[in-house]
Amino acid sequence: MAILRIVPNFKSESPQKSREFYHDFLGMDMDWIITFVSPENPRAQVSIINEDPSAHIHPDCSIEVKEIKQLHARAVELGLKIVYPLTDEPWGVRRFFVSDPNGKVINLMQHMSD
Repeated sequence: MAILRIVPNFKSESPQKSREFYHDFLGMDMDWIITFVSPENPRAQVSIINEDPSAHIHPDCSIEVKEIKQLHARAVELGLKIVYPLTDEPWGVRRFFVSDPNGKVINLMQHMSD
């Protein structure tokens, strides 16, 4: 399986303070999520989430993969705890969430244009 990137998702009650830190201080940059991107390396990202409008579950980390349908099938086969079903989101990603052995929620996603 090809992992394309991993992005931490920090919950924030004050996205503006986060914007000031990550955008204004570090130089990085949807209303419910702010993703700050390094200008030198667009795969280096940090996301700040207020509340996910469709999942209503806070994912602790996002992992972008190439083959989301196959990964979902493998998760089902292994009996992993899927806490958000495989879903095509209106902002152009297909994703599902699993709970890891530590109880962390992992957002596994693929851009639908890929």
